[in-house]
Amino acid sequence: MNLVVSAEGLARRGDATYRCALGRGGVRRSKREGDGATPEGGMRLVEIFYRPDRIGRPATMLPVSELDPSLGWCDDPADTAYNRRVTLPYPASCERLWRDDRLYDLIAVTDYNMDPVASGAGSAIFVHVAGEGFSPTEGCIAFALDDLREILAGWRPGDRMIVG
Repeated sequence: MNLVVSAEGLARRGDATYRCALGRGGVRRSKREGDGATPEGGMRLVEIFYRPDRIGRPATMLPVSELDPSLGWCDDPADTAYNRRVTLPYPASCERLWRDDRLYDLIAVTDYNMDPVASGAGSAIFVHVAGEGFSPTEGCIAFALDDLREILAGWRPGDRMIVG
């Protein structure tokens, strides 16, 4: 069953409604690297990462891996690993996935701009834990930890997240 996310920060799946945070740049059809926007349209969740030192393994049908301090995500449009997982240290610009805040304690990687990757069209569009007060993200979709766990537990092959 699809999860439909409104530009107002509400997500619905069946009878359930969840509050979420979206990008500081709003929701945009033409996403660009660094614009802070959440991309409009449909995305699949492809894999899950979690911080084993902070939370337990999430219940989900998706592939799950433990985060470790060496994991990063390349956000340099000129690099061949753009919008891909990398091992730190990495010579190009990338986002560190092992964070001091709790935002990435649980991350779902979306397939946004993955196949094929278009340079500059946006990278690291994740579903992750919301910050205090549901503060805006850099383009990701963020939920309360318990809501994110519930969403991932109910996720089935073929489900999509529809933002718009």
